[in-house]
Amino acid sequence: MNLVERYVAAWNETDADARAKAVAELWTEDATYTDPLADVAGHAGIAAVIEGAQGMFPGLVFTPGEVYDAHHHIARFTWHLGPAGGEPVAVGFDVVELAEDGRIRKVLGFLDKVPA
Repeated sequence: MNLVERYVAAWNETDADARAKAVAELWTEDATYTDPLADVAGHAGIAAVIEGAQGMFPGLVFTPGEVYDAHHHIARFTWHLGPAGGEPVAVGFDVVELAEDGRIRKVLGFLDKVPA
């Protein structure tokens, strides 16, 4: 599974213990996550943002978007949020900075399409 697939899987994980494990495997302990709705640090903060997004959009799933680009220790990609197999209600664009071990150190997120 590539970085974006693992990232999307973490955002779709509804079991709290499995989500905490996925976050710990994907992000460094001091990682930060910043988007228009959140600005958090650490595994617990990131897991809480994911749980909050799932609560706001019950039954919807995250899927990788069309864009993926990476160089050095940074990557950017798009993602979609919507009903499984359906038209996305939200589209985002994230830029991630990776640590030496390949885990995410920083996420800078942007929302390109949001529900009305």
